[in-house]
Amino acid sequence: MAAPRVSIQAADFDVSAELEALRRQDHRVGAVCSFVGTVRTANQGSDSPVLSMELEHYPGMTEKAIEAMIDEAHRRFDIFAARVVHRVGLLMPGDQIVLAAVTSAHRGQSFQSCEFLMDYLKTQAPFWKKERTPQGEQWVDARVSDDQALARWGIRAGNAG
Repeated sequence: MAAPRVSIQAADFDVSAELEALRRQDHRVGAVCSFVGTVRTANQGSDSPVLSMELEHYPGMTEKAIEAMIDEAHRRFDIFAARVVHRVGLLMPGDQIVLAAVTSAHRGQSFQSCEFLMDYLKTQAPFWKKERTPQGEQWVDARVSDDQALARWGIRAGNAG
């Protein structure tokens, strides 16, 4: 039975175990590319420290959206497998948030598809982030730079103002 391609979970993940499971017994694999996103102590353009971050999602809907993103990565790139693990709940600075990992025969396809997945996830995955700072709590808005990153793949997001 194949491992799931998408996991949304409160618990932390083990990057080594995830990568091993992704490439296990597939001797075609010549490249594994991964990205791990973590909670920063400061947000872009802000002098205020981030004390914590809380992520919310719609169970079922979020997994379905990310599955569609992985399907699109398979259409665009010559990859064997992809895995996305995304955490929800209360996270602290330094905590892992997301893992995107891809296998292929060659590094170029792995690098490109991993970057594509992260650009797509950042703007189109149905997650809501709330940061707690010394000034209080605030929902994190979409950024123009994230929409621009996705646009280079020919996908228009229009999430940011």
